[in-house]
Amino acid sequence: MTSFLRRVAADTRYVLLGLPVAVVHFVVAVAGLSAGLGAAVAFVGLPLLAGAAFAARGLADAERAALPAVLGHPVGRPRYTPVPPEAGRLRRLLNPLASGQAWMDLLHGIVAFPFALVSFVLGVTWWAGTIAGLTFPLYGWIIARIPGVESPLPSWLGLPEWLVAGDLAVVLVNTGIGVLFALTLMPVLRLAALMKAGVSQALLTRAPEPERVSSSYDPALWTAAR
Repeated sequence: MTSFLRRVAADTRYVLLGLPVAVVHFVVAVAGLSAGLGAAVAFVGLPLLAGAAFAARGLADAERAALPAVLGHPVGRPRYTPVPPEAGRLRRLLNPLASGQAWMDLLHGIVAFPFALVSFVLGVTWWAGTIAGLTFPLYGWIIARIPGVESPLPSWLGLPEWLVAGDLAVVLVNTGIGVLFALTLMPVLRLAALMKAGVSQALLTRAPEPERVSSSYDPALWTAAR
């Protein structure tokens, strides 16, 4: 039960908080690439591109930090080209563009946005359906008695006439829908989280480096082993 709640909480947090970050990343990538490439001839665009790449790197680091909770394993951070010690001001200013991963970070801002949007919509829809449906018995009686408010679902489901005519049918049907949302909440959240995380994993990560095994020769250890 604890692992189930942790999984639901982790996927919900990733799906809901992922959209605001994705929106910022998308704006940075589109605005930076548009302004930077458009003004690259006048040289003004290169610093703009470098600034966008630097901002995209920070957003990519935030996404990489959130991935292990969803994927269940650590992810590696790609290597970014460091600034040479003897580099001048111009080289330091444009250094974010020297790494190939910087362009992947910008690409991720554009490609991942629709996946983040779909994941967010799925998460909000299923949580809203679950909460509204399971709590419908608390307020459904009031809604069912409002003049002019009628639900065609009981009739479509073929419920008996005596049951359709009362408020009980509306409450039962809407509560049943809430139960269906609750039963499918975890797999839908898992699908939504993995859909977004898969794109991020492909564009922003690499396999973590294996632990290095020392191959140095130690006479004392060799003698003890004998």
